[in-house]
Amino acid sequence: MSGPPPGAPGRAMSVGGTGPPSAGLQPQHGMPSQQSSVPPPTGGSSGSQSQQNLNQIVLEYLSKKGYVRTEAMLRKESDPVNGSPLVSQSAETGGPKYTKAFDLLRKYTEDNLDLYKPELRKLLWPIFVYSFLDLVREYFTKDAENFFGTYRALFERDHEDDVKTLSAIRLPPHLQDSRVAKLYLENKYRLTLTMMPFYNLIQFLESKMFEGGQALMDVIRDHLNIVTVDRTATAEKSIAAILASGQGDDDLPAEDEGIPGHNPGHPLTQRHDPEADAARIRLTLGPYPQDQDLQDDVRAALQEEDAKNTPRPGQSSLVDEFEQRIKREPTDDVPSRDMVPLPPSLARDVSMEVQKVVEHRDRYRMEGRTGGVGPAVSVTMYTFHNTFDSINCIDFSGDNHLAAAGMAESYIRVWSLDGSKLLSTVEENNDQATSSRRLVGHSGPVYAVAFSPATVNPDPSGPPTNAQYLLSASEDKTVRLWSLDMFTCLVAYRGHDNPIWDLQWGPYGHYFLTGSNDRTARLWATDHIEPLRIYVGHDNDVDCVAFHPNNLYIFTGSCDRTVRMWHISGGNCLRLFTGHTGNVTAIACSPDGKTLASADDVGNIILWTLETGRRKKRMRGHGKGGIYSLSWSVESTVLVSGGADKSVRVWDVLQETNESTSKAADGTAAAKADGALTTKGASGAPVTSAKKAAKETGVSPDQISVFQTKDSPVYKVMFTRMNLVLAGGAFLPSR
Repeated sequence: MSGPPPGAPGRAMSVGGTGPPSAGLQPQHGMPSQQSSVPPPTGGSSGSQSQQNLNQIVLEYLSKKGYVRTEAMLRKESDPVNGSPLVSQSAETGGPKYTKAFDLLRKYTEDNLDLYKPELRKLLWPIFVYSFLDLVREYFTKDAENFFGTYRALFERDHEDDVKTLSAIRLPPHLQDSRVAKLYLENKYRLTLTMMPFYNLIQFLESKMFEGGQALMDVIRDHLNIVTVDRTATAEKSIAAILASGQGDDDLPAEDEGIPGHNPGHPLTQRHDPEADAARIRLTLGPYPQDQDLQDDVRAALQEEDAKNTPRPGQSSLVDEFEQRIKREPTDDVPSRDMVPLPPSLARDVSMEVQKVVEHRDRYRMEGRTGGVGPAVSVTMYTFHNTFDSINCIDFSGDNHLAAAGMAESYIRVWSLDGSKLLSTVEENNDQATSSRRLVGHSGPVYAVAFSPATVNPDPSGPPTNAQYLLSASEDKTVRLWSLDMFTCLVAYRGHDNPIWDLQWGPYGHYFLTGSNDRTARLWATDHIEPLRIYVGHDNDVDCVAFHPNNLYIFTGSCDRTVRMWHISGGNCLRLFTGHTGNVTAIACSPDGKTLASADDVGNIILWTLETGRRKKRMRGHGKGGIYSLSWSVESTVLVSGGADKSVRVWDVLQETNESTSKAADGTAAAKADGALTTKGASGAPVTSAKKAAKETGVSPDQISVFQTKDSPVYKVMFTRMNLVLAGGAFLPSR
């Protein structure tokens, strides 16, 4: 049996070099075929039935022998709905045509500038869908199946539901039975691109007309509605645009991207359907991309450091450590620097990055359990005496040199941890300087303090890398920025309507975040007196705030017992974490950016997987009163916590627990833990053995170790970059 040759004549094309295809070029349905494998059916019902049986036999034979294109042509010619011969096709049809076109687009996208990649990648999904649907509609059954199977893995993460639905489509009648297929075929897929990548794409496709460009142009013209906008950044509301315009109005069209009324999977983080399931929103969890000039300067400085201090045998060089860290960073899951712009790099930034690489190489490693035993953790506890219960908060500087405490008497006390004098650059006589300083300016109790990012100074003769600033938040509704060189207040930030409970610096400084009794969180920049963003959604106080390591997301914990994840510049809520049985008192994101830890005032810690928005496990051991602080190890494998039960506890993040998914077990174990861990007799003696057993039952098996203080609630715990733990608390003897 022979059929039409694979290279049958077909659709006309524009062959005039780089000119665009003819605007009126359309398939010419109804044209008589040059040759037919099966004669037209004759009159009479018996003749028609006989002809259908013959066609079915021939189709089965062609399919068995692998004559895919001949089978497709015969199916369409014998289709009683169509009733018309097959339209003439180009020399390359079916699977090879669309495969070549799709591969061309993929290669062009991946070879493009990093600035344009996120926009161009949005084209891949609609091109994939419409190429597949066109193959099915044109009866290229086997080609459609192969095409779908080859590329479906690229989209299963972001478009899981649609991929599953489309995978059941095999024949043209299925297109009418599938709601999703009809949505795509009856509507044009809308996309927003900025002008530069759009025009570059069109020019590229015109130059590749015979290598797949023509097929792509046809799909784009027939099925896509591309809206171009005159803006250099991607089609998102970035902080850069907010600062430039001074207002929050978006200059983009209001329509959602994609098919109107249909959410095809993970919406974009800044332009998504407000009614869509938050857990389906696609996240960009990769590290913040380093400025290329800064990267080159750091590499050069590390080479000099390696030349001065030759690595020991078996120890990697600093340059190798730096290169390995860059290689480990994903290239397709990183935020744009235009989204959250940072000030130009200084010599200080280079020195800080060099020291971070040194500390990362020389740190105490905590990769996981060895022989079933959790990694050993060293904790240094700083206890503040004679405070009379007036300390509200404590923080340690990144260079491990300073500690600060916010007081109920409206001032801040800064200490030197090594006992050295704290000298001021503006005082004429520093002879009277001591190892502590008092910062006065607030008119209400200070509830939060935070040092700006800092590292140990690698070169005393180089630029200083110590903490330059201290932020403080107070009941007086203000945030104050203090200079640690002059020990004076530089700025007072006003905007909240109620007391401010918590604040945190961004991972690279410049930005900081506050949470308040007014149920909002606000994003600030040190060089702007007004907040850049206000995050509204909680039903009660925002008690704690945290940044994602890549600076693109923030987290807020509230007395409404929920934790929310927000897009830092889009301002929309991307995740809502529910499951706490008490007020959320502390949150911290892992350094790898994949897991969030949150703690409450009944002694529970919950780990959340950011990608899915689901709970990973619940960890118990702390008593009532609140967990005040959480901190992650460098490898994101160990978590340390401190709280009102006067203990520091170390947790194994990787160990799975049986009851982590059982809500009933959670409630029972938590009830056993509550009130049992800190209960003492009238004389201060430990509780009875029966209560001890209840206490042990309430501790989850992923607790590695616990460090009890004498009578000091632990206000702050912090992993250093060398994987050592600093803890701070006030001595409060029992009455």
